[in-house]
Amino acid sequence: MGRFAKVTSIPVGNQRHSFVKTNCLPPKFLPPPFLPSKFSWVLLLLAQVWGPAHAWGQSTIRVGSKSFTESVILGEMLCALSEHAGVPADHRSELGGTQFLWKALVGGQIDAYVEYSGTLTEEILSGEGIYQLEEMRQRIARDGIRVTEPLGFNNTYALGMQRDRARQLGISRISQLKEHPQLKLGFSDEFVDRADGWPGLKKKYKLPHGSFQTLDHSFAYRGVANGSIDVIDLYSTDPEIVYFGLEVLEDDLAYFPLYEAVILYRTELEETHPDVVEQFRRLQGKIDSNTMARLNKVARIDREPEPIVAAQFLHDELDASLVVPDSGFYLLLKRRFYLFLTYSMEHGILVCVSLSLAILCAVPLGIIAYKEPAWGEWILGTVGIIQTIPSMALLVFMIPLLGLGAKPAILALFLYSLLPIVRGTHTGLSSLPQSIHESSLALGLPSFARLRLIELPLAAQSILSGIKTSAVINVGTATIGALIGAGGYGRPILTGIRLADIWLILQGAVPAAVLALLVQAGFGWAEKALVPAGLRVGKSKS
Repeated sequence: MGRFAKVTSIPVGNQRHSFVKTNCLPPKFLPPPFLPSKFSWVLLLLAQVWGPAHAWGQSTIRVGSKSFTESVILGEMLCALSEHAGVPADHRSELGGTQFLWKALVGGQIDAYVEYSGTLTEEILSGEGIYQLEEMRQRIARDGIRVTEPLGFNNTYALGMQRDRARQLGISRISQLKEHPQLKLGFSDEFVDRADGWPGLKKKYKLPHGSFQTLDHSFAYRGVANGSIDVIDLYSTDPEIVYFGLEVLEDDLAYFPLYEAVILYRTELEETHPDVVEQFRRLQGKIDSNTMARLNKVARIDREPEPIVAAQFLHDELDASLVVPDSGFYLLLKRRFYLFLTYSMEHGILVCVSLSLAILCAVPLGIIAYKEPAWGEWILGTVGIIQTIPSMALLVFMIPLLGLGAKPAILALFLYSLLPIVRGTHTGLSSLPQSIHESSLALGLPSFARLRLIELPLAAQSILSGIKTSAVINVGTATIGALIGAGGYGRPILTGIRLADIWLILQGAVPAAVLALLVQAGFGWAEKALVPAGLRVGKSKS
């Protein structure tokens, strides 16, 4: 595909579906935008579960980004450049922190993402004493990763305070914080854990502060703005620095290293898609710090969608043949409606597939636990232990086995769904009166017939209660699948948190709550249909 082929892309959930316009070929696009056919919905369903490469029958460049606006914008730029080279792109946005993205890149779950030189030095290659970019390039080449030249801006860490508060206390440098141990500190999770973050900073400056709050980067700005926090960590290109009127404290001991943005990509990309790598390299030296801060402001403060922000920059500064998606109100409304349908479908897939698998496995496990008490203790104990594993940890455990996307999320949700169903089945069967067992034995029914004809029907209400509980929990828990690119209602929730946009958060939270209520009502109807009236608990007698 030529350098000046025009690529139009439409962001759909965490996927980007594109078609290429040339002078001799008509546009081809599956599914058609905004009004997909039934057959296209099937294709899109397969794409969500098995990944874009399986669904569309062609290679796809998988781009990752961290959970802050700048990383998402840069990820969108890589997607647009890939599509400009004629290769479809799948943007797995807001995937978390450094180690998450790095392991996904080395493990082959993504093909490229934008990282920072200081992060390579202090986080990924911590303790190896590598500080020069060429040394980093040679070192990580052993992991099958390539590094471009810097993109042109330095997004280093910094500490900031409300300007009025800083001037009131006479603080303009980090070293002066030592004189004010009463100040309340609030740092992002990654800053607290990083080798170049708070632990090293505290030691370097001999700061006396013993406690701090850990919170999301975007929430920290609101905390310092309303006075609940005095000092927070910043990125030097954050637009909120100007928006909230913050004072950036001078790093007078030069603790923070340079954080020059570079593109990391897998080595095989140079062999399979050299045109894409060539397009990536066109960003080298093209984005200075002021430009990056302006792009961040347009996305975070002015609420312009990141795909449009990225495409507009590429069109204006890199290549006028790159198409900027239309941001008109009507098209924006249609796009949002289509996104809502996509989020609903993705969430429905996660819930339905995981719950169906759980029912198929958990009900037999509950029966075994009832029939074989010795095994029952182990079964109930095991599913109980699984339930106590933190959801984020469970998702991370699944990634090396199944990669990113819907599959690890479905497996995690399946495991979380087991306990209520196993326990409901076991409890329902174990609580049957002894007279029932004696009567079935007197009839001469074999064990399987007793189970099928008498015990399971009588325990149906307890079993359905366990399934209903599992389904409602599943609907809510499925929102965290967005953290690993599984889509669903968690996507707008994560984006809304990052952009401090309550309406975006509600676009995910409200449908998830409504879906949970519908699921509960549906199982209530199923209980009435499947359980005889005389067997329902609480049935009033006339």
